Amino acid sequence: MNQPVAIITGAGRGIGRATAVELSGRGYAVVLVSRNETELADAATRCGKSLIVPADVTSDSDVERIVAESIKRFGRIDAVVNNAGYAPMLSIEQTSIEEFRKVLDANLTSAFAMSRACWPTFVKQGGGVIVNVSSMAAKDPRPGFVAYGPAKAGVNILGLTLAREGAPHGIRVHTIAPGSTETKMFRALLDETAWPKSKTMPPEDVAGVIAACVVGDLKHTSGETIYLRKEPG
Repeated sequence: MNQPVAIITGAGRGIGRATAVELSGRGYAVVLVSRNETELADAATRCGKSLIVPADVTSDSDVERIVAESIKRFGRIDAVVNNAGYAPMLSIEQTSIEEFRKVLDANLTSAFAMSRACWPTFVKQGGGVIVNVSSMAAKDPRPGFVAYGPAKAGVNILGLTLAREGAPHGIRVHTIAPGSTETKMFRALLDETAWPKSKTMPPEDVAGVIAACVVGDLKHTSGETIYLRKEPG
């Protein structure tokens, strides 16, 4: 198939769904991944050629299945957007070791696992793109992000490391770190009384930057972390 293919995790809603719609509009076939099949089905109605893969990106076997089903359906993978995440707001006293590891797995380990699973395909094809979705919390965490902040900081360094390893193979790796974005995950933490909608970005704005990395408009930012925030006013 000549049409490029992008895998998007956390694609059922928010930034992931907006990214799937954006890339679909730019001519990509999209592989939509999340644990919620109903949300994936809704996202697929907004896209062109697509494949739904209900899966848990913290499961090694599910990660391998995502890649295998993508190759089986489309014969290629050109990009992976590691957008799935988990962001509880808990103090250190409230955060168990198990919960800390759960946050690391959902945000950092899953990005590594998906990148690793797609890597041989990228090398074989002579190139590919990885976009990891981090967070402003990687450098400016709110109280209660004792696990989420470090996990996203790890995502930033993962991106830099993979970009350096991938350069000889034509593999670009970009990291996008948005601030407050109007998503269901964000609103589960802060309602509009605590953080008004006027201070959040729409997920489509973040998706536009992700797509610019995928298609190559921002190809010279491989290895960098791009921080996004809504300007006041």
